[in-house]
Amino acid sequence: MDFRPILRIGICAIMIAMTAGCQKKKTEEETVQYQQISQEEAKNIMDTDDSILILDVRTKSEYAEGHIKDAVLMPYDEIEDYAESEFEDKDQKILVYCRSGNRSKVAAQILAGLGYTNVIEFGGVNTWTYGLVK
Repeated sequence: MDFRPILRIGICAIMIAMTAGCQKKKTEEETVQYQQISQEEAKNIMDTDDSILILDVRTKSEYAEGHIKDAVLMPYDEIEDYAESEFEDKDQKILVYCRSGNRSKVAAQILAGLGYTNVIEFGGVNTWTYGLVK
């Protein structure tokens, strides 16, 4: 009887088990957190809290086409380099948005990873029904 196929399967199983053991699992302390809310909730916060920072993480040209009133532009790919020098208060409430909600999630994760404690992501302006300014 030829045992080579069985031996190959066994070796593959061992290699898979060894690789799975090498993957680092995140603990609760390592998982960076931010909050996600609806656009209605975000609008309510904007209307009632003057101390918030509204952060638009789209490109300069997207921002110029129309943005939420009082929003500050910082493209998501610049956040790691500039957020800490521009936004010193790491406990300030920061509402983050983009065009569709993908970049804002990345940006919120980066901000939380930098130690910002009150990061709130609410999606994108493509579904924002409360008006934009240019």
